[in-house]
Amino acid sequence: MKNALLKKIKVIAMDVDGVMTDGRIIYDGDGLELKFFDVKDGYGISRARREGLKTAVISARSSTAVKARAKDLKFDKVYLDAYPKLSSYEKMLKAFGVSDEEVCFIGDDMPDVAILSRVGFSAAPANAVAEVKKIVDHVTVQEGGRGAVREVIEIILKAQGRWGIE
Repeated sequence: MKNALLKKIKVIAMDVDGVMTDGRIIYDGDGLELKFFDVKDGYGISRARREGLKTAVISARSSTAVKARAKDLKFDKVYLDAYPKLSSYEKMLKAFGVSDEEVCFIGDDMPDVAILSRVGFSAAPANAVAEVKKIVDHVTVQEGGRGAVREVIEIILKAQGRWGIE
């Protein structure tokens, strides 16, 4: 693992569908969108924030489920309907006052490539598309929506000496 890169990370940003979720979009009988989120990912995100890292969501879609989860986890910045995603990424950099090398981005599909190619540490879930897996610094063992986010956060916090029993 590239510890020098990981030690510089101040912001963890991520896509939602396929990263925080397994990528399925489910509608109930009333047309309400449902998503499945993993509690381990939630713990990782909360832990990252407690350890002083900033967190952000950059998603090309918008849904009430994502808004609720982002509020629940107290993300520092949430960019929805962000397509192309690069302009929201630029806004995030300015908002946090950080450079590319201080950002980790977790993405799984082609709309994420522009950001993944710029950040200091890039990661993709095990079930990301092949083109994304080829360009990232780390491919997780876990799939999106099944602990991939937690895995990346744990790697970063361990490299920074901030992971241990609370």
